[in-house]
Amino acid sequence: MTSNPTYHRHIGPFSASMLIAGSMIGSGIFIVPAEMIRTGGTGAFLLLAWAFTAALTLLGAHSYGELAGMFPTAGGQFVYLKESYGRLVAFLYGWTTFTIVETGALAAVSMAFGKFLGTYLPAVSETRYLVGPLDIHAFQLLPGVAVGPYHLGLTPARLVAIAVIAFLSAVNMFGARIGVWIQNVFTVAKLGSLAALILAGLLAAAPPQGAEAHAAYLPQGADAALPFLAALLVVQSGSLFSSDAWNSVTFIASEIREPRRSIPLALLVAPLLVLGLYLLANGVYLKVLGPCGIAAAPGDRVGTATLEALFGPWGDKAMTLAILVSTFGCANGLVLAGSRLYQSMAAEGLFFPAAARLNRHRVPAAAMAFQALWASLLTLTGNYSQLLEFSMIAAILFYLLTVAGIFVLRRRRPELERPVRIFAFPVPPVLYLLGGSAFMGALLAYRPSFTWPGMLLVLLGVPVYLLTCRKASRAAPGG
Repeated sequence: MTSNPTYHRHIGPFSASMLIAGSMIGSGIFIVPAEMIRTGGTGAFLLLAWAFTAALTLLGAHSYGELAGMFPTAGGQFVYLKESYGRLVAFLYGWTTFTIVETGALAAVSMAFGKFLGTYLPAVSETRYLVGPLDIHAFQLLPGVAVGPYHLGLTPARLVAIAVIAFLSAVNMFGARIGVWIQNVFTVAKLGSLAALILAGLLAAAPPQGAEAHAAYLPQGADAALPFLAALLVVQSGSLFSSDAWNSVTFIASEIREPRRSIPLALLVAPLLVLGLYLLANGVYLKVLGPCGIAAAPGDRVGTATLEALFGPWGDKAMTLAILVSTFGCANGLVLAGSRLYQSMAAEGLFFPAAARLNRHRVPAAAMAFQALWASLLTLTGNYSQLLEFSMIAAILFYLLTVAGIFVLRRRRPELERPVRIFAFPVPPVLYLLGGSAFMGALLAYRPSFTWPGMLLVLLGVPVYLLTCRKASRAAPGG
């Protein structure tokens, strides 16, 4: 192991910020507002929901700044959890991230790329099967908790998704500089596209004539079974998913120049920029389409419907191109960051041993290969919504544990150097814990079919951890 190459610090603050922004912006901002407004029923509800998302995300990112300054090494959140709670909790995070959170997000955005590519290339279909389908009907996992249905098989769109994952993984194996360059180019492009959509909407003189969608309330779409606060929390599954991956920069801390300064700065600047654009984009959706128009957008493609309303048929094509750029860049960021997490796990003896090694280009090529293989298999399930729901409940659970770890470390290890301290401590982490806990409670209570399986997946990691430790103990000298 002594001949194993080490990471090289060559990523500056701009690229660190672009990694966060590029990983956050996928296809969600152009799609999820439709379901959100169908649940809440009004434009005011939609904007309030996104404001809640922005506040919660910024509180979490600011809190992570202190941890990033304390532990500027590869693995990020995995390292924070290990230092706060020990190897079991850290393993459960890595296990869940590999099985559903990071790889699920990678599969979902790659599937979105394939879906939208079908707009330009009709042969890239999501309904025509090359292999399969194998239909698995919904089944009761627990009383009141259903899983599925799944339509397993390979379609042209899913084949494109797998090709995207394989291509980006292969390219990133030739060095982080290539991956970072791709990330910077595509992130700048997607930020420009989102800004152009916002500018076009703001400059539009008035909504299109005959837009009946501009009723202030959407009674037929509001979910009367949910109280206002419950609805506000439940819809966060869509908006928080669209804002997730802001922690991705912590995974590559060993490759960032001056990480104690650059990472906290990137955690502040990038989420603030992206979330500001998100709020403006939703304001434009409301101005151009209105609540009913957003709710009725074909295929929930709100961004496409907005540009089509402003510029006619070519607006559809332009928005589709923007989403293709966005999802491709997002997938690249997930490939780049996630592999460093699995390399850190392997170095601790908690993942496939081959993943611990870096190749001659100083990147964890084997970890990328494992990640690509599992994400590709997830695309074959064909269920975007369940990937989203399953991943968010688990992701928020570990975000909460990580932020709570700040209090644990301040009490147990006060001697640790803290180059960055949380402003107005303990207010930001306490508010994040309250908001995140409320979101989790609402999902578990009102969306059990989509959330309890995610929690069970986390718990399944416990026997896997015990088996991993037993195997490592037997393999050790004298074991």
